[in-house]
Amino acid sequence: MTTRRNSLKSILGGLGTVTFGSAVSPQLSQAANTLTSYKGGPKRVIFFLQNQGFDPKTCIPTNMVNSGSLASAVLPEPIKALEPYKEKLHIINGLHGQHTSPAHSAFFGALGGYRGGDGMPPSAATIDHTLSEVLPETLLPHLCIGMDSLDNMAAKPTVAKLSARGAGQPIFMHSDPNYLYQLLYGGISTGDLRNQYEARSQMLETIEALALSEGAHLPIGEQKRYREFTSGFSEMNTLRARLEQASSHLQAFAPKVDSRYTNPEFETDWHDILLDLGLSALKSGTTNVLTIGSGRGEIFGSWKGLGIEKQGHNLGHMKQAGNPIWDKIRSYNVSMLIKMMEELESVPEGSGTMMDNTLIVYTSNNADKQHTSGKTWPVMLLGNCGGAFKTGRFTQLDGTRPINALYATILKAAGQNVERYNMSEKMAERYDSGQGVLREIIA
Repeated sequence: MTTRRNSLKSILGGLGTVTFGSAVSPQLSQAANTLTSYKGGPKRVIFFLQNQGFDPKTCIPTNMVNSGSLASAVLPEPIKALEPYKEKLHIINGLHGQHTSPAHSAFFGALGGYRGGDGMPPSAATIDHTLSEVLPETLLPHLCIGMDSLDNMAAKPTVAKLSARGAGQPIFMHSDPNYLYQLLYGGISTGDLRNQYEARSQMLETIEALALSEGAHLPIGEQKRYREFTSGFSEMNTLRARLEQASSHLQAFAPKVDSRYTNPEFETDWHDILLDLGLSALKSGTTNVLTIGSGRGEIFGSWKGLGIEKQGHNLGHMKQAGNPIWDKIRSYNVSMLIKMMEELESVPEGSGTMMDNTLIVYTSNNADKQHTSGKTWPVMLLGNCGGAFKTGRFTQLDGTRPINALYATILKAAGQNVERYNMSEKMAERYDSGQGVLREIIA
């Protein structure tokens, strides 16, 4: 019997070692053997970050002050649609990110757990990419998608603000679904999309050849730096070739292309398509880590498709709790979370479904609000990953453990022997009252 897992395994075997965006392929091939530390552990992780902050009042159950079960709790209006999924949900309040120095955004610091800032390069890898290095091998180690206003997404189809594979190595978010479709499914596309795909492939191959020839004339001391600068062209071409070779497998997962791709009425049309493309990449096994940046890690963002005329920075200066505008935005996010769960539950995996082996992390790239100190950083987790994580609970922490502790906990569940993530002992003395996993969320 041919299964999704066996099909992908045969493709990976035929394609050889995956190296795009990373040099850790030997670790990837061993990842499956390490997923035993905590009752199974995640096989894939999704990070969903909404900009402008995540006010705890919009997620903490009514009249709930102390940690406890969600069974009889009443969820607040913005996340009310999650009521049927409470047994899969863990709401966490009381983590902090003061060391990330958030203001309008913590930028790379939100997922890196280090100081961020507008225009500051990442100082280390972010947790999403770190996980992509240790989870089971895929064609594309890590996929990032960014949602914004229609004008911004069209003008800047890629932006790097949230994820990084190392110091000074940002990862771009894809914001134009036409480009992302061509990347993932160009090998099976037709019509204009096929023509654009082939033209772009020829262009990238030409640029790579030119870059290699020009680099050979540089002084020896400059050649290494130049190769690092131009390596992205080679990596992109290699990835496109691998995805094209896997087209017979990917075809079953490709979303249907419709008029929303080229003629969207609202930005939410593209938001919805980007989500579909991200889910298709997960379901096909193309990637195991998906990062979604609603607002693309900035202070911008638009939701006119929800009937909201205000956009961008102005939204951050409005209170969230009890605000019908923010209720709509948060409810829209929740509808996406539910869609992800339902889509993954529809795909068999092992003795259960893909959702049984998936962790969804929902939070903000800016703690609790605009112009925040990062004193409290609410997070919602969905999925228990075979019993690795506690669910159906609300946990109130005391504000002395950083978001880094959450990231270390997820890595621990993925079989990695870590006590801290991106935090030196000196930093921990100041910003972390403990060490190791968050016992409140790990089973």
